[in-house]
Amino acid sequence: MELSLQWLLIGVPLAFALGWLASRLDLRQWRRDRRDAPRAYFEGLSLLLNEQQDKAIDAFIAAVQLDPDTTELHFALGNLFRRRGEFERAVRVHQHLLSRADLSAPDRDRAQYALAQDFMKAGLFDRAEAAFEALRGSPFDTEARLALLSLHERSRDWVRAAEVAADLQTRGAGSFASRIAHYHCERTIDFDAAGATTEGAEALSAALRADPRSPRALQLAAERAVRAGQPDEAMRAWQELLARSPGHFALVAADCARAAPAGQAAAARDLLERAYAETPRLDLLAALALLDGGSDARRVIAHLQRHPTLRAAAAVLELGTDQWQDDTPALVLAAVQRAALPLQRYRCAACGFDAQHYFWQCPGCQGWDTYPPRRLESQ
Repeated sequence: MELSLQWLLIGVPLAFALGWLASRLDLRQWRRDRRDAPRAYFEGLSLLLNEQQDKAIDAFIAAVQLDPDTTELHFALGNLFRRRGEFERAVRVHQHLLSRADLSAPDRDRAQYALAQDFMKAGLFDRAEAAFEALRGSPFDTEARLALLSLHERSRDWVRAAEVAADLQTRGAGSFASRIAHYHCERTIDFDAAGATTEGAEALSAALRADPRSPRALQLAAERAVRAGQPDEAMRAWQELLARSPGHFALVAADCARAAPAGQAAAARDLLERAYAETPRLDLLAALALLDGGSDARRVIAHLQRHPTLRAAAAVLELGTDQWQDDTPALVLAAVQRAALPLQRYRCAACGFDAQHYFWQCPGCQGWDTYPPRRLESQ
């Protein structure tokens, strides 16, 4: 009895001392690990800033191994893998995060969004779409819908693209009227190519409802009217296009001139004249030449004088020297010199710095012998 009591009196303090010593050793190890993890993290950050991505990844992997519960390190590592094109490793990192039961809701949404981006960059569009769909109603809702819009455009799913764009517009993410109109115009072209003219007309009406000022929709309306043998409707569409977007009307001026019947030649000429007064373009002069049966030499030369471009000079050269005026050669020479000026330069092969004079050392990147000994026009 006395022996047991004696061992008890010795054993209790001894056990307490051993427990205290073990806890101190564990505490020191924990503190050492906590010191090592930030050190590895900051080392990786320093390497990343110095554009040493391979070493930075090794440092971040070491930091994750020291502290597997650090979500920020996982995100940094996954983003690095994605930037390097190692999409499979990025997917594994973000899937590992999503598999953790202790992950907070904001971090879970963030990991889901990062995973969707991995799939997007890797070209796995079906998996990316499913990942973005899972983010509806999350803090990444708008970003996910924008990504889905891009995916539907890639797959040419114009109906779903229009739905997503309209939803984004309703949610206050900006105006998508022009894009929605383009989607319906694409549907119009597809329906017309398949011979479904009724569906094409409905799609075109939807485009105009989405954006009544859409130049593409008005252009398609004129083209469809010409094909249907309705020149009056086509002329009204072109008049509306000129009123809303004179620059875009110049793109279809030749179509307007060719499609105008004999009874509407004067109306077409008036339309083209008004368009040229608003936006002087050679396309409009060429359309007027179609109506008149030939170019007006005086007008083409006057255009060159006001707008000395290379294309205008080519149009004057096509007239023939017998129609030139006394100062026409000087006008052509000035236009050619003006157009050739940007090509009379040397360009650094290392950084792309342009210079009028040849340099042995590039003023931009300070590289030596980086300028090819010939001007841009000769390269």
